[in-house]
Amino acid sequence: MADELELAQASALMEGEAQVVFTPSGRRGRFPVGTPLLQAARQLGVDIDSVCGGRGICGRCQVECMEGDFSKHRIVSSSDHLSPFSEPEERYRQRRRKQWVDGRRLSCHARLLGDVVIDVPPESQVHRQVVRKGADYTDIELDPVVRLYYVEVQEPDMHDPSGDLRRVYQALEYEWRLENLRCDLRLLQDLQIALREGDWKITVAIHGDEQLIAVWPGFKAAGTMFGIAVDVGSTTIAAHLCDLSSGKAVASGGVMNPQIRFGEDLMSRVSYVMMHPGGDRAMTSAVRIALNKLFAQITEEAGVRTTDVLELTFVANPVMHHLLLGINPIELGGAPFALATDAALGVWANELELELHPNARAYVLPCIAGHVGADTAGVLISEQPETFDEISLLVDVGTNAEIVLGNRQRLVACSSPTGPAFEGAQISAGQRAAPGAIERVRIDPQTREGRFRVIGCELWSDEPGFAEAVAEVGGVTGICGSGIIEVVAEMFLSGVINQDGVIDGSLAADCRWVIADGRTFSYLLHDGDVKVSITQNDVRQIQLAKAALYAGVRLLMERLGIDRVDRIRLAGAFGSHIDVKYAMVLGLIPDCDIAQVASAGNAAGTGARIALLDKKARPYIEELVRNIEKVETAVEPKFQEHFIDAMAFPHKTDPFPRLAEVVELPAPKTAQRDTPEGGVKRRRRRRG
Repeated sequence: MADELELAQASALMEGEAQVVFTPSGRRGRFPVGTPLLQAARQLGVDIDSVCGGRGICGRCQVECMEGDFSKHRIVSSSDHLSPFSEPEERYRQRRRKQWVDGRRLSCHARLLGDVVIDVPPESQVHRQVVRKGADYTDIELDPVVRLYYVEVQEPDMHDPSGDLRRVYQALEYEWRLENLRCDLRLLQDLQIALREGDWKITVAIHGDEQLIAVWPGFKAAGTMFGIAVDVGSTTIAAHLCDLSSGKAVASGGVMNPQIRFGEDLMSRVSYVMMHPGGDRAMTSAVRIALNKLFAQITEEAGVRTTDVLELTFVANPVMHHLLLGINPIELGGAPFALATDAALGVWANELELELHPNARAYVLPCIAGHVGADTAGVLISEQPETFDEISLLVDVGTNAEIVLGNRQRLVACSSPTGPAFEGAQISAGQRAAPGAIERVRIDPQTREGRFRVIGCELWSDEPGFAEAVAEVGGVTGICGSGIIEVVAEMFLSGVINQDGVIDGSLAADCRWVIADGRTFSYLLHDGDVKVSITQNDVRQIQLAKAALYAGVRLLMERLGIDRVDRIRLAGAFGSHIDVKYAMVLGLIPDCDIAQVASAGNAAGTGARIALLDKKARPYIEELVRNIEKVETAVEPKFQEHFIDAMAFPHKTDPFPRLAEVVELPAPKTAQRDTPEGGVKRRRRRRG
């Protein structure tokens, strides 16, 4: 009876027209009185979400009536210009009180009675913005490649011999205008069961508006379909579980990459494969097992099932990229460093042995060059240097630094073998970032005494209560990458080492922190259960790493014909924790206005998340990567020349005028030092 009354009211209202204006889009049009708001919005191309096909089930199409009666320019009640509250709206409001906002209407059931202004709130927009908190981050436009569609399918009868799948296609075309769809056997095997359990009402997940990948009986509500964005690093693996209907990251987690046991850095892992046939398969298996454990962890944390995950995106450096995909990386171990593919890949998740929804899809971002990978493509999506007039330098600091330089006119990229020193490896007291590791260092320029902070403790080592507080995290255990950067920079600024990185042994006579160490000297930072000293070899390891990175940057600057950069972004976990001032003091990066140097955070992971939540980002980054110029440092004759000059702090020849405005750089010292045995050692002057 209620349905008949509603139809009668609609029939009576169909006389005349009413104008509707949708905000924030500003689109407007005139429609017959009685037209549902959702229908008017679709005809105008207005961005209103809906999964249930206008049945008042999903609640995704909620809108607000802002004002009406344009001729009198007055705000009026929505009841004057929209049809009365319908039974489906009341049922939804009672059933989903938490999702309902007073004053809103379901646009699929609210009909036009007069001129109105309708606001579409962000949560009702298909392409709504998901704001990621943090400086220099852009918003993500929510437009996932996987979407849910609810349909009611015509039942079969003796007079219609068509198959169930054909009738599903017909329903999707009729209700959602989706054509030329595909369905694999893996979904077809579940289709008839879902149709009959749902009484011929089903919800389907469609990938890219063309591929059916999942089916459920009845209506599947929003907030039950998820995706995971993954950054597979050589040291750590990070994953973000996202609700594909809202874009919200509901859980994040990370694990150490178990491939470390096969080699500390990328080249050592490639060498392992060269020396151990089948080693690549062992590393592929290890990383996939770690991924499954990580996925189980973050889905459990969010209270969802792993089978609710329908889409994944991956970023990784080229070696990790190949090993994840089960491709032998041996060709990346030597010139010409050939990739198996530099194109983006779309595969079934179970092809990667990932235990998620059986029809989940995985998108792997494209690589740029032999050692500039999909992780750098992720950084590009996140930072968008191609949108700036200023010259931007992006550096993803890891065991292999990946570097991009340029602006909207031109982008060039290269990689540089920095090694694992920045992560605490090859350093005498080095360790990974963990509680107890020294992460901040300051050295008094007069006494040369150092003070420090460790991870897990907010106090400095010279503050009262430090010993008790640090004992709670297990004591001082070593020094991590950010601590290494700061202590070496502070040693330079306080005169403990000279421009060439040599520890000044003459200080040992009056300074108990500079001590003899064999044929050289060391700087004692902490003398406790674990002694933390910075040796001459430690300084050399930092010099080698930073010189390799700087030399790569200089090659790119020469390729662009520039002598300065305008802005610098340091990506990766290491880049997130170092003080940019100290990075410049060491000459890790070129001279730049300190205010324009910042951490980009886990920009590669952010890029993976953008590719997960906005399908338009995928073709965009694929085209951008194709247009980047690649520079191979291994075959560039000037790389070695730049490398040698970059061994000095901050550089042998390049000036650092902007840095000098904020830091007092020591004057170059003569190359002499005391030996531990006594006496002065000087460079011999060549006779003419």
